[in-house]
Amino acid sequence: MLCVAAALAGWVDAVVGGGGLLQVPALLIGFPQLPPAYALGTNKAVAVVGTGAAAVTYARRAPVDVRLAAKLGGVAALASVGGAFFAAGVDSAVLRPLIMVLLLAVAAFVVLRPQFGSAPSKGPVTRRRVLLTLLVAGVGIGFYDGLLGPGTGTFLVIAFVALLNMDMVTSSATAKVVNVGTNLGALAMFSAQGTVLWQVAPLLAVFNLAGAALGARMALRRGSGFVRVVLLVVVVTLVAKLAYDQWWA
Repeated sequence: MLCVAAALAGWVDAVVGGGGLLQVPALLIGFPQLPPAYALGTNKAVAVVGTGAAAVTYARRAPVDVRLAAKLGGVAALASVGGAFFAAGVDSAVLRPLIMVLLLAVAAFVVLRPQFGSAPSKGPVTRRRVLLTLLVAGVGIGFYDGLLGPGTGTFLVIAFVALLNMDMVTSSATAKVVNVGTNLGALAMFSAQGTVLWQVAPLLAVFNLAGAALGARMALRRGSGFVRVVLLVVVVTLVAKLAYDQWWA
């Protein structure tokens, strides 16, 4: 079950982000006796491998600004370390409703603007926009990934389309590079806290890598329309899971 979940999580994460929706619950079910922090830490150890493979696949075939993506990833890595450090003191019952509202707004925006992300927007990307992206995606979303995590890749995709005028495929490709940074930063903190199941992480990482490689190739082959549909499915699923955790779990 855990291996299948890891493969599916890698596929979803490579296309549009949000693989933790599958991986974290699977780990909690597979190891019910362990604290949730171990599921979060092990998920990072697994996801960083698949995300890295997807990033390499995208970088070879998609028009990714590797220098900008690496800069964003470095900032996000540092921010995610800070987020992971403060994670223990966060009241998730307060944050979940805010995240759900934001996700529903994202879903409505994508539905009401069917051309969003279907092609690169016209107009140059100014230095001000790049700096704003460093703050929003690098610092803000990077910190969120270490602090809570669900939907990080989805938020990155939307941010890059909106701020850097990217299409969905290029945005997803760039998000993978940045997500490698956030995963590494959070993983470093979880490792220091001793909340990673290193006995199972390598095996799950192999399946995650296979799913991620397949997902990246499918996204590149099928284009922005395919990524957009998967994005909407992931957003709706994430909202449903957060609602369940908030009011019924």
